[in-house]
Amino acid sequence: MAAEAARDAQWAFEAYEKVRHRLPEADFPQTSAPAAHLEELAEHFDVFLLDAFGVLNIGEEAIPGVPERIAALQAAGRRIMVVSNAAGYPRRVLMERYARLGYDIAPENILCSREVLLDELSRRPHRRRGLMAPRRHGMEELEHLDAVFLDEDPSAYDEVEEFLLFGSDEWTQEHQALLEASLRRDPRPVLVGNPDIVAPREGGLSREPGHFAHRLADATGVAPEFFGKPFPDIFRMALARLSPAPGARVVMVGDTLQTDILGGRAAGLATALISGYGALAAIDHEAAIRRSGIVPDFILPRP
Repeated sequence: MAAEAARDAQWAFEAYEKVRHRLPEADFPQTSAPAAHLEELAEHFDVFLLDAFGVLNIGEEAIPGVPERIAALQAAGRRIMVVSNAAGYPRRVLMERYARLGYDIAPENILCSREVLLDELSRRPHRRRGLMAPRRHGMEELEHLDAVFLDEDPSAYDEVEEFLLFGSDEWTQEHQALLEASLRRDPRPVLVGNPDIVAPREGGLSREPGHFAHRLADATGVAPEFFGKPFPDIFRMALARLSPAPGARVVMVGDTLQTDILGGRAAGLATALISGYGALAAIDHEAAIRRSGIVPDFILPRP
């Protein structure tokens, strides 16, 4: 099991490295400082932007001790905001999840890349759109879109003007083949609400919309537009919502070098990598840092 987890994690790291040409660029510190957990960063930062998967939870389970850690930071006057790429879930579902896991986080302090993409769509002209999204949530928050779920019907892919990739929980290889074939016949815009290639869950690393988006880009030449970490829109929206006081010290905390750490640094923020949970837990994180050149300001074995 450990060997399989290490292979999966190494595959994910290599997959991110292969698409670095599509990711933002950033400058990094020469070295990282160690810290035991998030509370040790409280003296350095006023605002904590936290990834969810790999920092707060693994799948549907809270990381042990982290709800108490976050409560302690809040009690010490630190502002906590969850900044997540979990675009397949409506806000209501995320709120219910975090409450069930023991986190007391106000709705305005949860920002998901789903919101970032929907904000972008509000400024774009009307189009008929095809959805990669879990059907179990229906059209919640998407009611205003002229959109259809994509499944086994090939005609649905050819009839839409634009594709929106929110969540891949129900996406199959057959769906992917239909999408790629349709884009070869007629290239159209592809907007990706979740740029993640993988996400840590109880059974291992799931394949997320970013994985399928990069595959179709390689197969069809269509360049997707990404809305979520590590791309800048989600960080601009987070900071605008926070309206931090001048001089406020802000840190992005995450488990993935090429999304959380790269994105945070590209946005001009300090960063902290969680090395013992999530994307890098099964492999040598120091080797991954050297290989990628993505250096966090801090490295923490646990949140």
